Amino acid sequence: MRILLLLLFSLSATLQAQLPAGDAQRGMLTFGPCRTCHYPEQSVGHNNGPSLWNIFNKRVGSQSGFAYYSEVLKQADFVWTPELMNVWLADPQKFLPGNTMMSLGIPDAQDRADVIEYLKTFSDETP
Repeated sequence: MRILLLLLFSLSATLQAQLPAGDAQRGMLTFGPCRTCHYPEQSVGHNNGPSLWNIFNKRVGSQSGFAYYSEVLKQADFVWTPELMNVWLADPQKFLPGNTMMSLGIPDAQDRADVIEYLKTFSDETP
């Protein structure tokens, strides 16, 4: 698992270097299909997937009150950063094989950057 995480961090640095500037307004629109399972608003809470309120700088698989994390997410040992979120959104199954997220990912780098910028607006602190 540690080797996998080192590879992910290396990949995240590469993808981040290629990530364009995000736009939160466009990200709100791109995030629409994600609302099937996730809500970023603080007052809404969990849905089929965990809440994304204040997701950055939180340990993966540890949102209080969400009981449906896959084992691979429960055992992962890192915190969400915009860089790692970029890798995750590109291809969740490639990022952590065996997770139960139902999305195939967001293949377009601009769309990912926009979603990440949108999620940043739902945070107590700047990631």
